[in-house]
Amino acid sequence: MFLLEQHLMNGSSLTEFLLLEFSNLRELQILHFFVFLVFYLTAVAGNVLIISAVASDYHLHTPMYFFLMNLAILDVGQVSVTFPKSMINSLLNTRHISYSGCVAQVLLFVLFTASDFFLLTVMAFDRYVAICNPLQYDMTLNKQACIRIMTTVWISSILYAVLSTGSTFASPFCSKLVNQFFCEIPQLLKLTCSDLYLIEVGVLFLFCIIGLCCFTFIVVTYVHIFKAVLRIPSVQGRQKAFSTCLPHLTVVSMFLSTGYFAYLKPTSNSTSHLDLAFTMIYTMVPPLMNPIIYSMRNKEIKHALSKLLGLMHS
Repeated sequence: MFLLEQHLMNGSSLTEFLLLEFSNLRELQILHFFVFLVFYLTAVAGNVLIISAVASDYHLHTPMYFFLMNLAILDVGQVSVTFPKSMINSLLNTRHISYSGCVAQVLLFVLFTASDFFLLTVMAFDRYVAICNPLQYDMTLNKQACIRIMTTVWISSILYAVLSTGSTFASPFCSKLVNQFFCEIPQLLKLTCSDLYLIEVGVLFLFCIIGLCCFTFIVVTYVHIFKAVLRIPSVQGRQKAFSTCLPHLTVVSMFLSTGYFAYLKPTSNSTSHLDLAFTMIYTMVPPLMNPIIYSMRNKEIKHALSKLLGLMHS
């Protein structure tokens, strides 16, 4: 609570930030608007289709697809927090974001990103139980257990988001020029002019430790999964098991690799163009690719989408 009160006091002296401007040329600003618009609508449409397919097909009312639907919801939230503001700024030829708007953007982005990571860890556990202990699956991951798991994911992510946001804005800022198209913690830390930013560094370090534990858990889980899959006698059985694991493993790899380069690289030694490139990758690629990866590799999702689109066209 002290940290949140501190950043509200900060807001009395700093009322706004200036986000990165992609170009001074009006034509390129309009181009940026349309490029981001196409990406945003594509990402939202793909994830909404996944959500609708899972919600409308009772065959998909299982823990695996319940978690997948939640992942799609988180992806919609993540892109909706960052891209619309940048698009509006380009369209209106402005760079401004209010102090409170910046706080909200950081809070929600961290919330959705942390939830994404925790959920991917849970999905690894789901695949482990389904393949390594199939007889225990219905008892271990029943409806009540899934709801408790998602509640834990959300509460943990909210706590981390509040702690991370409060510690970021606890320090006074010497500049309001953010070298990024949205309020991103590494770029905001560059603007601080006191040692209080070390609090946020500590929070990031804590998340890195938690992240390392989750990553280790995922790796160990998949070692056991692959051992179990290779013991399946039928080729068809192995293919079915791999078809549910490979999409998740691909999404995890993509999420971790892009997030690692964006947050764990030494930002002080890199150019703003490199920072922008890495941020574009980790904010754009996972939400856009997740629906494609799961749709291409999963026959049940493809079938549900076909039924859904058939209903929409009828």
